[in-house]
Amino acid sequence: MTASAHPPTALPGAQKPAPPNLDEAEVERFRRMASEWWDGKGKFRPLHQLAPARLTFVRDELVGHFGLTARGLKPLNGLRVLDVGCGGGLVSEPLARMGASVVGIDPGGENVEAARAHVEGQTGAGGLDLTYRVGMVEDLAAEGVQFDAVVSLEVVEHVPEVGAFVASCAALVRPGGALVLSTINRNLKSYALAIVAAEYVLGWLPRGTHQWERFVTPEELARFVSAAGLASPTFKGLSYDPLKDTWSLSDDTDVNYLAFAGKV
Repeated sequence: MTASAHPPTALPGAQKPAPPNLDEAEVERFRRMASEWWDGKGKFRPLHQLAPARLTFVRDELVGHFGLTARGLKPLNGLRVLDVGCGGGLVSEPLARMGASVVGIDPGGENVEAARAHVEGQTGAGGLDLTYRVGMVEDLAAEGVQFDAVVSLEVVEHVPEVGAFVASCAALVRPGGALVLSTINRNLKSYALAIVAAEYVLGWLPRGTHQWERFVTPEELARFVSAAGLASPTFKGLSYDPLKDTWSLSDDTDVNYLAFAGKV
């Protein structure tokens, strides 16, 4: 793991940090589970199952947006990427292995330590351009840095003020760059599947992981993204196949979905 050879672009006139936009109880919940981030059969099993589909979406959208070559093991080579709410590094590390220069940021120190420990224990990790830091997206926005792409997966539904969070993420995207988000839709179907089934019936997630009122519809997210100065986002759904026990990209955004938006 090395320091970035391509540091984030600094903007003139750094501003004062915005007020913290986080729920301390949410942060504490993930801190308590920090040692389990890379246990594919533990409390983060759903994220491990979602990983192939989510990473395929991120890779393909970034490759297409920036006109990169999709072939080879490092299709994101040359891109500077910020992973907001990186947790234990389940997204940051694979993106770095795809060739991106990645900064992962998270408010939970235990999560960051788990991410660092995992990458340091991996063969060939010395060649990754990957840096982790403890902090908030507002901290980076105040520093006036920008990235080619900002990625924040399964974070939106855990912040109190979604519009402010999206705006902070968008401020870190350079002109011509891109923002990638994923979250959960808010409707009766998502309540039944993402909370009742996932947390109480099947036990995929610890009870209380999600609050239904914080789920965000694609229409709401599109308004937040547009208000933050980005183009109208494109959406893709994530669908679960119970027979194969796998997740795949689909056109069904009723529950889990991803969003991609470029910045002019």
